[in-house]
Amino acid sequence: MKDVVSGYAGDTKDKANYKRVCEGDTNHAEAIKITYDPGVISYGQLLQIFFLAHDPTTLDRQGNDAGHQYRSAIFYANDDEKKVAESYIKQLNDAKVFSSPIVTTLEPLAADAFYPAEDYHQDYVANNPDQSYVRACALPKMSKVREAYHDWLKTSDEK
Repeated sequence: MKDVVSGYAGDTKDKANYKRVCEGDTNHAEAIKITYDPGVISYGQLLQIFFLAHDPTTLDRQGNDAGHQYRSAIFYANDDEKKVAESYIKQLNDAKVFSSPIVTTLEPLAADAFYPAEDYHQDYVANNPDQSYVRACALPKMSKVREAYHDWLKTSDEK
């Protein structure tokens, strides 16, 4: 990864703030923007991580967090990304990888339609490792991904 930014996608800039999104009166989803080098990691690999790191079968919910802002969504940048994501979702559903069908939405994202979250949301896990939600939810997900895809991770001398 070159860069990961926490933020909001799915609605307008004037509605892109934590308080407003949490109130549930926007169409935003809490999201991350990933800038990556396709020569190092592919879009398909990012999708594999995405589907392992959360439950894509719960509508408008992730763990204890409920509401449309917590929907499982892929905001695609172009038709190629949409087609790859559609194909991968079909493969996962056909293989019955999950006990329920995937409800992840595929939503177009205009180039300027991602809005960075407030500064205190950036690198939240790294900056708040002892916070109860981080310990109960985020760290176990990160461990699961690291274990499954350890061959994809950089070693400390590659950074």
